[in-house]
Amino acid sequence: MKHILDAIQSQAATAEDFAALPLPDSYRAITVHKDETEMFEGLTTREKDPRKSLHLDQVPVPELGPGEALVAVMASSVNYNSVWTSIFEPLSTFGFLERYGRVSELTKRHDLPYHIIGSDLAGVVLRTGPGVNAWKPGDEVVAHCLSVELESSDGHNDTMLDPEQRIWGFETNFGGLAEIALVKSNQLMPKPAHLSWEEAASPGLVNSTAYRQLVSRNGAGMKQGDNVLIWGASGGLGSYATQFALAGGANPICVVSSPEKAEICHKMGAEAVIDRNAEGYRFWKDEETQDPREWKRFGSKIRELTGGEDIDIVFEHPGRETFGASVYVTRKGGTITTCASTSGYMHQYDNRYLWMSLKRIIGSHFANYREAWEANRLIAKGKIHPTLSKVYSLEETGQAAHDVHRNAHQGKVGVLCLAPEEGLGVRNHELRAKHLDAINLFRDAPAERTNSTSRNV
Repeated sequence: MKHILDAIQSQAATAEDFAALPLPDSYRAITVHKDETEMFEGLTTREKDPRKSLHLDQVPVPELGPGEALVAVMASSVNYNSVWTSIFEPLSTFGFLERYGRVSELTKRHDLPYHIIGSDLAGVVLRTGPGVNAWKPGDEVVAHCLSVELESSDGHNDTMLDPEQRIWGFETNFGGLAEIALVKSNQLMPKPAHLSWEEAASPGLVNSTAYRQLVSRNGAGMKQGDNVLIWGASGGLGSYATQFALAGGANPICVVSSPEKAEICHKMGAEAVIDRNAEGYRFWKDEETQDPREWKRFGSKIRELTGGEDIDIVFEHPGRETFGASVYVTRKGGTITTCASTSGYMHQYDNRYLWMSLKRIIGSHFANYREAWEANRLIAKGKIHPTLSKVYSLEETGQAAHDVHRNAHQGKVGVLCLAPEEGLGVRNHELRAKHLDAINLFRDAPAERTNSTSRNV
């Protein structure tokens, strides 16, 4: 891999030079193993340790097919789907790979006894397959994680509706936590020139997800003046929702779990912040019973912060723990958008507050190519900034996933793959200097004194 890294770092290599570089027979990648899917049987979710299930393996370079690209991965990042993969919850990802392997002769490549994970990358194109015209070897790129086949008409109005829609590196193999990744060419986008490799790799999945869920017409369609309740507002997903709300003229009401996270939200520009632990909210009396009095107390706090107004949009992703409260505090005619359930998938809410007040619940999942492109364009223009807080080596990916699993992180955590150190890959130093404080905001955040018991809330 050294000759590939040398070419990237030279900044003088041409497309022809990159195309002429010999590909290695194998590369290093973070994997889970099919024969270990039951290793955590009998343990609670919190007891399952990604450091035991994630492996750094030497794997063969996959065959390149039509419409695909091989990318030298300089940096990647850890998302919650990496954690879910590593603890085999809510189910093993090898079922996804088996089903994808049955689609065609070409997709059989993905059905392997190991799964190379990771749904973000920043790097350089090494090879393109037949039919790829928009990208060439040597292009500096980031990748979004939507993988689609688009052979059905269902996906041609919104590619997220393609029956063969999958999340790359989670429901497909050859993901981004590796030295080389295999992607479809329509996953590629230009790398923001003012960011380092690790900074550019960190927004992809969460930034695009937040854009669709909050801004896009396929999500909440946020407008100026909206009161937006954002759970986990300093986390990997919520930190982008907070930025979109502020950039779009809305009023974010940020819910966090510690004074340190509250301070981050204030530094992003949010004025209305609720520390749910300091306020002592207990939305559940026990495992089976919610407490509407706590919903009302929460709603009263929101009105204190908004001058008496209720919530127009709820940016939901914790799920079971918070969903009843989310439905309750939304104004008449308002919208609850949900893209995840990190505290549990079985949601419960009082439907009277939904149907009688004409509220809407919208399911939102990642983003289509156009939405991902627009979200990346805002990053490239310096309108939205990466929320990278810490960077690990590829060898330390298990620890990185463990920290995310235990909510012992702020924003996003990055992983260096081929990049030998942090800070490389910056091309536009003038734009970077203009936004340096915002780029480093999460890097400068104080360490957590306590960890939340509920992930990403």
